[in-house]
Amino acid sequence: MSPKELKATYKSVFQSDDGKQVLEDMEKRFGLWRTSYAPNSDETAFREGQRDVILFIHATLKEK
Repeated sequence: MSPKELKATYKSVFQSDDGKQVLEDMEKRFGLWRTSYAPNSDETAFREGQRDVILFIHATLKEK
């Protein structure tokens, strides 16, 4: 699958009604709108890694 085709697939999945619900759940579950900070630096890195996946999806959906 080409990068262009993959981007179209992301959009098809996450712009559907079901995809929007899943993405909303992932935003809440993986802390898109809250701080990743934890007293333990390993935990902070883990949380930021989860959050980065959601940011990647959002960036992919915004690309033309």
